[in-house]
Amino acid sequence: MALPDLEAWAIFAKVAETGSFAAAAAELGLSTPTVSKAVARLEARLGERLIHRTSRRFALTESGRTLGSRAAALIAEGEALEAEAQAGSATPRGLVRLAAPMSFGLRYVAPALPEFLATFPQVSVDLALDDRLVDLVSGGVDVALRIAELPDSSLLARKLCPVRRFVVGAPSYFERHSAPQRPRDLASHACLGYSYLRSGEVWRFADASGAEESVRIKARLSANNADALCAALDAGAGLALQPDFIVWEALASERLVRTLEDWTAPPLALNLVTSAGEPCAPRIRALMDFLTRRFAAGAAPWTRAAT
Repeated sequence: MALPDLEAWAIFAKVAETGSFAAAAAELGLSTPTVSKAVARLEARLGERLIHRTSRRFALTESGRTLGSRAAALIAEGEALEAEAQAGSATPRGLVRLAAPMSFGLRYVAPALPEFLATFPQVSVDLALDDRLVDLVSGGVDVALRIAELPDSSLLARKLCPVRRFVVGAPSYFERHSAPQRPRDLASHACLGYSYLRSGEVWRFADASGAEESVRIKARLSANNADALCAALDAGAGLALQPDFIVWEALASERLVRTLEDWTAPPLALNLVTSAGEPCAPRIRALMDFLTRRFAAGAAPWTRAAT
């Protein structure tokens, strides 16, 4: 009995996922003709078309859609098998796909990775930076750093350190405007908004007694990345609710000033997350342990700052 053409099935699964021979070739590191020939080889073996293709149109046939899903499941099972086998190896090796928020990734994760790569020369890292929460399974992510409270029980989470958020502004802003005395006063201030804030333009606070107060801010500038607000902050264009890891140095140098110090925004945390139920290969475990040591409370520099 002839063995199945697993290489062709793997290539076809990637073509079905990406909807393009060229895109599949790029992701697999193959030439487009190689990808096309593998699919043609599979079609000849099966005796039916899997893809309708012309110079302008690409579409899976009904069989192609069905077999594409089954092929993807087959490849995923093969990857899990390899990961489980590698878990028995003492030497971490292979690729780790790591996701992190944009600002945190640029400021802290990317500068830390050369040390990790030097320590584990047989491990490579694919770092994806995005402030949106990427689904680990569909995104092909092995491990992610997330700044949030995580109610999702389908993830395995390791809390690394708390993340505090402060209302801050430049001294030049406070030279022109009186400081707010309580959160509701922010309604009359120019504010700078973060687009991915779960509560939108509503900022929520609580004081030491547990009293809560919310305010809808007037965002003169909104951005989907907190670092994008820094120039406007420094220029005195408004107040912003910023995480400690972004502003701790500016606060220490008094380039920015905290206000509403008796009120705190809902607590967040820096978490290290992986999918539940997946075998943790040595390469993934090595990166997780490295990130834990680097960013645990007391190790990360902003957690030691007196802000």
